[in-house]
Amino acid sequence: MRSRGFLPLAVTFFAGTAPLLMAAEAPKDTAAAFGALESATDVSISADGKRLVYVGPGPAASTIAVVVELSPTSVKQIARGDGKPMRINDCAWSAANRIVCRMYGIAPVQATLLPFTRLLAMDGDGGNQVLLGQRNSFEQLGVRLFDGDVIDLLNGVDGNVLMARSSLAETATGALASRADEGTGVDLVDTRTGKATPVEKPARNVQSYVSDGLGNVRLMVSSAANDEGTMRGVFTHFYRKVGSRDWQKLGSYTVDDEANSINPLAVDPLVDAAYVLKKLDGRDALYRISLDGSLQTDLVFASKEVDVAGVVAVGRGGRVIGASYSTDRPQVEYFDPEYRAVARQLAQALPKLPIIQFAGASADEQTLLIYAASDVDPGRIFVFDRAKKTLVEAINLRPDLKGRTLSPRRPITYPAADGTKIPGYLTLPPGVADPKGLPAIVMPHGGPSARDDWGFDWLSQFYAQRGFAVLQPNYRGSTGYGDEWYQENGFKSWKTSIGDICDAGRWMVAQGMADPSKLAIVGWSYGGYAALQVNVLDPDLFKAVVAVAPVTDLALLKATSAAFTNSALVKDFIGSGAHIEEGSPAQNVAKFKAPVLMFHGDIDLNVDIAQARKMDKALRGAKKSSELIVYPKLEHSLVDGEVRADLLRKSDAFLRTTLKLPAAITP
Repeated sequence: MRSRGFLPLAVTFFAGTAPLLMAAEAPKDTAAAFGALESATDVSISADGKRLVYVGPGPAASTIAVVVELSPTSVKQIARGDGKPMRINDCAWSAANRIVCRMYGIAPVQATLLPFTRLLAMDGDGGNQVLLGQRNSFEQLGVRLFDGDVIDLLNGVDGNVLMARSSLAETATGALASRADEGTGVDLVDTRTGKATPVEKPARNVQSYVSDGLGNVRLMVSSAANDEGTMRGVFTHFYRKVGSRDWQKLGSYTVDDEANSINPLAVDPLVDAAYVLKKLDGRDALYRISLDGSLQTDLVFASKEVDVAGVVAVGRGGRVIGASYSTDRPQVEYFDPEYRAVARQLAQALPKLPIIQFAGASADEQTLLIYAASDVDPGRIFVFDRAKKTLVEAINLRPDLKGRTLSPRRPITYPAADGTKIPGYLTLPPGVADPKGLPAIVMPHGGPSARDDWGFDWLSQFYAQRGFAVLQPNYRGSTGYGDEWYQENGFKSWKTSIGDICDAGRWMVAQGMADPSKLAIVGWSYGGYAALQVNVLDPDLFKAVVAVAPVTDLALLKATSAAFTNSALVKDFIGSGAHIEEGSPAQNVAKFKAPVLMFHGDIDLNVDIAQARKMDKALRGAKKSSELIVYPKLEHSLVDGEVRADLLRKSDAFLRTTLKLPAAITP
C-alpha cells in the first residue's frame, strides 16, 4: 500500500484488477504490450458505493465480467462471454447485489451477418441469471435482434430498472392469442425475476426514449421510414409535460438539414428542461429547452472554435453538470459549482493526469468513480470517498505498459496547399527532441465523421516505440470543428480530405523530420481508405501503405448497405457522381507504386471484407505489390489482444522491409 498526501485529500493505491485474476505473466514484447486490450471497460459502481463491476478481456476474443469488493478488497470473475459469438459489452448495478449485463454478438440471418444483443441479469457472484428481453417463440413474426436498453437504473436498491424493449408481433397458435404489439416500448423490469410492467406501449419506428433519471419517460425519438422499414433520415423528437401522458413535438433532426435540427441529449428534472445540441454559427452548441409547454430555448454553452461534443453527467440518474468539447486538448465547462470545485481538487491531486472524468457515483454521490489519464498514461480508475477525502487507485487500464517510457503527443498545425492551417498530433520516438531524417508515418483517423483527440493512443505509441515519427492530422472532413471544416464529408469532399493528408507528409519532409524515402502511411477504417487513396493523388509521396479494414470502392459500399434499414442514409452520405469512381482506390490501382499491406476481420459490419478483397484482387491483377491478412470471426475493431499484437508485429516488419530499415529495436 502506497500513499501520498495532497492538502486534505489523500491518494492511495491498491492492486485490484485483472492481475489478481490470473497468474503472473512474463514481461510482454512491445507488440504484445501495446496490442493488449484495456484491462477494464465500462466500470460501474453500486448504489451503496461498496462494489465495482467491469468488463475485462479474456483469452482471444472472449470477455469476462469482474466484481470488485472495495472494502475489504477482493476481486471475482462472475461471467464470461466466449466471443463465439457472444461478448459481454457492459454491466451496471440494478441493486446492491444485482447486475445487468449487455451481451453482443454477430450471427448470420438468411446469409446476412447481423448484430444482436441480449440483456442478462445476475447476482454479484454470477448466480440466478435471468434474461430480460422478450421471450422467443415460434409464433413471433420476424427475428428479434435487440433486447433493448436500460434507460434508467432507478434507485439501485430494489433491483428494478426502466428498459426500452423491442417487441415482435406474434400469430395465434392453439390456445395462445395473437399479439399485435410491435416496436419499441418501455417496461419497468424487475431484474431479479424478469417480471415486466408496461410503462410505454410498443410503437413502430420509435428509435429511443429518454428518462429524467427519476423514473419518468420524458423524451421519445421516432424515425421516418418507408413500408419496408428503410429509414429516410428524418428523426422527430417528442416530449411530455410533467404529469402528462400526451406526447408533444419538441423538434426534429434531418440528415440533409442539420442547420435547423436539434439533437436531445438529456433531461434535467430540476429545471424541467431538455439539453440539446443545436447549430450556432455553423458549430454545435448546447441549449436548454423548457418542457413546460413554452419550449423556451436558452443557450447554455458554445465555443467559438469547435463543436460542443456533449454533456457531462454524474450519478445514477445522469444529472447534467457540464459540457464537453475539445480544442487541442479535451475540455469541460462545468455548470455545477460543487463539481467544478471537485474537478479542481482532483486536478491538483493528480497533476500528471490532466484528463479527468467523472465515470460514476453512488446514489448519494459521496463515492465517485474517477477516470484519469494523459497522453503518456493510458488511464487509471480511482475511487474518491468525498467524506474521508481519500482517492484510491482501483484499476490500471494498461498494466502491461508499466515501466515503459511513452512519448508525448504534441498538438501541432501544418499548412495545407491552399494555406489552411490543419491541426494534428505529433508523436516522436521516446527521447527524441529534435527530429531529423526519421522514418515517419502519417496516420489519418477513421470515420470520416470523427476526429483525433489528445490522449493516449496505442497505435501511434507503438510505432513511436519502434522509431517512427507519427503525425495524426485532423484533416478537413473531420468532425468537431464545425460545418465549414467538415465540408460535405470525407467521401464527397475526398480531394480536400486526402489532399490535407498528403500535405501532412509533405510538411514532415519539409521540416526535415522525415526522410522522404522512409515516409509511410497507416490508417484504419476511413483512415485505411485514406492510406490507399493518397496513392491516387500523389503515388510518389508515400513509400509503404498499411490499411486496416479499409473502404476501397464507394459503389460497393452503397451496394452492401442494401440489406440494412439505413441503406438510404448510406447512399445519400456517399452520394453520386464522378467521385464514386475517382474516389475509389480499387478503381485506380494503375496509379499505385507503393507496396500495400491490408488487414481485415471477416465479420466486419462497418466495412465489409469484400472491400479489402476487391482491392487486393485489383492490385494483384495490375501486378502491384499487395498482401491481405484476414482475421476469422473478428469485426471492425479487431477486439482481440493477440490479434492486435499480430497486426503490430506484421505491419512493423512490413514497414521495415519496405523502407529498408534496420531492426535496431528488439520488439
